[in-house]
This record gives sequence, structure tokens and C-alpha cells, in this order.
Amino acid sequence: MKKTVLITIIAVFLIALIPLFVLKDAEFGGSDDAGSVVVEEVNSSYESWATPVLEKLIGGELPGEVESLFFCLQTGLGVGVIAFIMGRFVERKKWMKEEL
Repeated sequence: MKKTVLITIIAVFLIALIPLFVLKDAEFGGSDDAGSVVVEEVNSSYESWATPVLEKLIGGELPGEVESLFFCLQTGLGVGVIAFIMGRFVERKKWMKEEL
């Protein structure tokens, strides 16, 4: 048991660290960046016709850390809702078995 845990921990560290050294000059961009590049290629005079609501409220662009925070909160909320619904289904199945 201890040997399996130790091997798993080492494997996780290797999976996390090897790409840092192998992919030194790689550039990673998100889908937003890729989409804006394609829009520029198709129509270089395109101007956005909508702005994010929070940018209107604060009068400027949100810092990257705040965007990351909102993304994490949205993800956590979504996972919480899905886990709650799945838990309800499991409990409902248990209640149905008890009634029979």
C-alpha cells in the first residue's frame, strides 16, 4: 500500500514537472486569443459591439486575477450544483429501495 502511494505521488510530480522543462519556449493561449486572431484574419476592421457588464460598471477592464477568481467561482458553483443533483438521485434510489 505504501509503495503504491509513493509511486503515485512520484508519478504526479513527474507529470507536473516534465512539461516545464521539455516545453521551455512553448506559447500557450486560450480560446479567446485564438478566436480574436481568426476574427482579425477574416475582417481586420471588426469592432466589438458588446462589452462585458462588469467592465461597464467599473469603467475599465478587469484584472486577470479577478477574471480567474470569477472563473473559479463559476466552476465551483457548477460542480456544487451537479454534485447536489447527483446526490439527490442516489438518495432517491435508496429511499425507493427502502419503500419496497
